[in-house]
Amino acid sequence: MKIVLIVSADAEWRVITELIPDHVVAYSPYGEYVSMTIKTGELVIFQGGWGKISAAASAQYVIDHFQPDLIVNLGTCGGFSGRIQTGTVVLVERTLVYDILEQMGDSTQAIAHYSTILDLSWLSPELPSPVVRGLLISADRDIVGDEIPGLIKQYGAVAADWESASIAWVAQKNGIRGLILRAVTDLVGDKGGEAYGNIGLFHSRTKTEMKKLFEILSTWLKQNDI
Repeated sequence: MKIVLIVSADAEWRVITELIPDHVVAYSPYGEYVSMTIKTGELVIFQGGWGKISAAASAQYVIDHFQPDLIVNLGTCGGFSGRIQTGTVVLVERTLVYDILEQMGDSTQAIAHYSTILDLSWLSPELPSPVVRGLLISADRDIVGDEIPGLIKQYGAVAADWESASIAWVAQKNGIRGLILRAVTDLVGDKGGEAYGNIGLFHSRTKTEMKKLFEILSTWLKQNDI
């Protein structure tokens, strides 16, 4: 069994490297990565890079170079105020790219094309840690408060990030199982975001949430015989 864990944002990656300080670091076109042996095989922890472009390209890179049986993405996301709480972990069942603007045709078709339903049928019915199952929407930008009502009305969205939709889409195109767990670090409402203009808050909460996600990952893998 070969597993590749993709970590996207720089702040997220820094936390992971602090948790595995004694491992040998190698390099790809997208950043650093570390290979280690686990009970059931090999785990590659890979810095995928932030945003949809790096996320898609690095996901294809790890598939081509490591031939994983499973791609895992651990990371953070922003939540919609009143819809979800900070510290909540989202088990992503579906993704879509919401910042597509088609003015010659129908944006709905383009958004549907880049939507992915993850096959999570292989997961044990009893999940090893508390999560909220659902949709995570992605864009190459932070959440804009004025757009939240529309995103809720159109998609029923509760949170958003920059990379999940790309990783899920590429993994599915290649027939690779995917597991995405994203923790809510900050909330955004119509008056703005609590971390907007306060990047220190984001870094502090990212450290807390990424440590939590990395710690529970082994339990998720073990419970599902991976």
